[in-house]
Order: sequence, then C-alpha cells, then structure tokens
Amino acid sequence: MQETATLLAPDEAGIARAADLLAAGRLVAFPTETVYGLGADARDDRAVACIYAAKGRPKFNPLIVHVADLATAEEYAVFSDNARALARAFWPGALTLVLPLREGAGLSRLVSAGLPSVALRVPAHPVARALIAAFGGPVAAPSANPSGRISPTTAAHVAEGLSGRVAAIVDGGATPVGVESTIISLEGAGPVLLRPGGVPVEEIARVIGRTPGHPRPLAQPVSPGQLASHYAPRGTVRLEATEARAGEVMLGFGPVDGALNLSPSGDLVEAAANLFAMLHKLDESGAAAICVAPIPHGGLGLAINDRLRRAAAPRD
Repeated sequence: MQETATLLAPDEAGIARAADLLAAGRLVAFPTETVYGLGADARDDRAVACIYAAKGRPKFNPLIVHVADLATAEEYAVFSDNARALARAFWPGALTLVLPLREGAGLSRLVSAGLPSVALRVPAHPVARALIAAFGGPVAAPSANPSGRISPTTAAHVAEGLSGRVAAIVDGGATPVGVESTIISLEGAGPVLLRPGGVPVEEIARVIGRTPGHPRPLAQPVSPGQLASHYAPRGTVRLEATEARAGEVMLGFGPVDGALNLSPSGDLVEAAANLFAMLHKLDESGAAAICVAPIPHGGLGLAINDRLRRAAAPRD
C-alpha cells in the first residue's frame, strides 16, 4: 500500500505516535546512532514482510532486531560468556551480535530468514531508545533505504528513498556515527566478524582477548551487510584514486582533496560520519562516475573501506 510518510518530531508526542504505528503493524523510520532504521514489530510476520517489500530486500537476507537492554536480548537468544562480555562493553552502542535463537522466542521467522540464529542490538541513540521503550517490544530495523542503495543518515534521505512505503519518519537529525553497526557472530566455537562497523575490531579484540575471524563463503547471508553489491550510488565508483580521470567526481580524504572531502584532517571518525551523506550529495549532483581517495584500513577505516568496496562492486 502506498502512503505518504508523516514526519514526526522526536518529542514525547512524536514517539508515542510512532509506537502506536508500530503496534498497529505499520512501518516507522527512526534514527539510531549509526544510520536511520526502518522499524516494524519483530514478532509480526505481516509487518516484517512489509519491511522486505518496502526495501525490495531479498527474503534470504536477515534483519537486526533492536531491543532495550541485555536482559531483554537474553529472552530471544542464547548468550555465551563472550557474548555477554561484548554486550556489557558495547551496549548500548554500534555492535550487533548474531547468536543462537532461543526456542520459543516468539520472533517472526522472517527476521532471521529461517536461520537458527538472530541478530540483536541495543541502540544508544536517545530517540531509538525512547521509541523501543514506548513500543515495549522488539523492533526489526534494517537501514531505511531501498535495498542495495546508500544508507540514510538523515530523515530527508529516508523520505527520498522510501517515499510512499513508510507510515512515519521520526526526524532526529543527522546520525552521529554514520556507518552501520559492527556485526559479530558468536554461534560457533569462536567469534567471527560478519561486518565491520561503528565499533572497531581492535576494541572487540581487547574485550574478548582475540581478533574475530572471517566467515567462510556461505550460500546464504547470516546477517545484514554481506551482499557483494551494497550501499551503492547511481554512478560507478572507483577506489584508491589519487586523482580524478576525465568525467569522474573525486571524493577526497585527507590531503587528497576533491569536490567533497570526507575529512580534510584525515580523521576516520569524521570520515565515517560523512560517508553516506556525501555519497547522497554526489548522487543528487548527478555524478555518473565517482572516484574515492585512499582510506587507511585501521580502526573505523575497516568499516569505511568495506562500504566503499561494496558500493564499487559490479551490480546485477
């Protein structure tokens, strides 16, 4: 069903209206500290199916479930000692844990794409936390953008990408982190990095005493952000560029300047916060070819390079 999204203020009345819409099985976009999420009641099959339809998202691609706290998360998944240690260190925050689904959890099977695992996160953004508290239940919420396109960091990005497909957007301003959460799987014997993100891998290693491994190739994604082509602008993307070729628009970093610069000072935190917003600006400018300056691979640079690599991947 096509509908015009209502723009809601991030105040008590706006949060209450958004919670009512979620309870009625409708879709609501809201800010987290990473990007805007497209929320639905994670227990409602029809509501979760509407997320997939609104995004044009493959049904085999699981969703992240946002909850209020660790105690609530343990109602839906089986936690190991390492999982609890990571949750206590980084929740609320930009970390998602993929864990064995607890029997009788009551979540829609569509959330986990039929897998015996579930991806859980406790967001830190005050608007997201207020909405989850007002709703009183788990909220399935992938990024609020058409599948494969640039993730949204403002309410305007959501409105542009999902016009007519969402009941309401809670406008909480620009998101501070700017890239999605780090995803760690703790289903097996050791931690596995499924997606680099807002929590650097080095910080995770300090908590659990080891660096997470990398997943073996899988026939089906076990978490969001594992598709080869993702986060893509309309134009082509070339990486590790030190200068623009004819017809290209440069996205700079540090001393390699361009039409836009992710961080003139070379600050990876600033670059992460600017990444999707600047890709949106280049999209709006009609750039048919984008080249991107080299980005260091340490810390948040791992997440930035992951998003850029997927943005530059061949598209079907």
